[in-house]
Amino acid sequence: DGLRTVMQSLAGVRVLVVDDEEDGRQLAKMTLKQYGAEVETAESVEQAMSAFAAAPPAALIADIGMPDEDGYSFIERVRRLPPERGGHVPAIALTAYARREDREQALAAGFDVHLAKPVEPAELAWAVVSLLRK
Repeated sequence: DGLRTVMQSLAGVRVLVVDDEEDGRQLAKMTLKQYGAEVETAESVEQAMSAFAAAPPAALIADIGMPDEDGYSFIERVRRLPPERGGHVPAIALTAYARREDREQALAAGFDVHLAKPVEPAELAWAVVSLLRK
């Protein structure tokens, strides 16, 4: 059963959600928590980097379009971290930019998966599970 697989796979997994929009953060958080994940949120790249410094997450979901510093520069900063500090964390770009070029840019920047908003809750959960299995 797919739901059971997702719940077993996400139980206790720390996921960091980075989005400047409160609604986006809360939707992702509620979605992943209902599958058993432990979700931390950040509304800016600086907040997210502080979260990484405290304890690197097992998976990362970040919006691309944020003020001050965007998701591309964020993932580049994360990828420069040593592995033990989270530099290789599986990362999902969650963005309203849904063209093929946007997907290619997100993957080239260092994200592992590109999902277009609005994303179905089950699709988001499955994306995290599939990343963790790689």
